[in-house]
Amino acid sequence: MSADDSAGSHLVSVDFEIFGHVQGVCFRMYTEKEGLRLGLVGWVKNTFSGTVVGQVQGPADMVGEMKVWLSKEGSPTSRITRASFSNQRSIDKLELSGFKTRF
Repeated sequence: MSADDSAGSHLVSVDFEIFGHVQGVCFRMYTEKEGLRLGLVGWVKNTFSGTVVGQVQGPADMVGEMKVWLSKEGSPTSRITRASFSNQRSIDKLELSGFKTRF
C-alpha cells in the first residue's frame, strides 16, 4: 500500500446530529443503507427534539463521504437544514459492528 492509499484509510469515529424534516421520512433506514454501502459501522436514532443522531466509524475517506451524504442528501423525502458533527477522532480499531437503528 502506498502512502497515498493509507492517507484515507486510517480509522476515524464521528458523532452527528441532523436537523430539519428528518423524522417520519425513513431517514434512519437510508442512513443504515448508505453506511453499509460505504463499508462503515455505526448507529442512528431519532431524538425527542425531532433530530436524528448517531455515530459513524470507518476509513477516514468513507466517513467523509458519509458526512457529505448526511449533510446534503439523506432520505428522498427529508429536508436537511443543518448537520452537526462532533467528537471526530482517530481510532485504532472499530469500536462497533454493523450499522443499526437504536431506539
